[in-house]
Amino acid sequence: MSHTPHELADEFPDKADRIHDLKMKDGNFRKLTEDYHEVNRAIHRAETNVEPCSEEHEAQLRRQRLFLKDQIAAKLG
Repeated sequence: MSHTPHELADEFPDKADRIHDLKMKDGNFRKLTEDYHEVNRAIHRAETNVEPCSEEHEAQLRRQRLFLKDQIAAKLG
């Protein structure tokens, strides 16, 4: 199994406990993290040609991941 880059633990290494706590207490935050992981894994599958897609679609996925990451970062404070 390959390492999927851009996992939240890698993006926010000093916030792992806070991420876990918010996921347990805040359903909206949990949904944000689930959406982030889904999009991040789709990007990884596209990059590794497991599930190739068009450049436009991959760019759209990257924008979506950045948007979700920004929302997560804002909630982490």
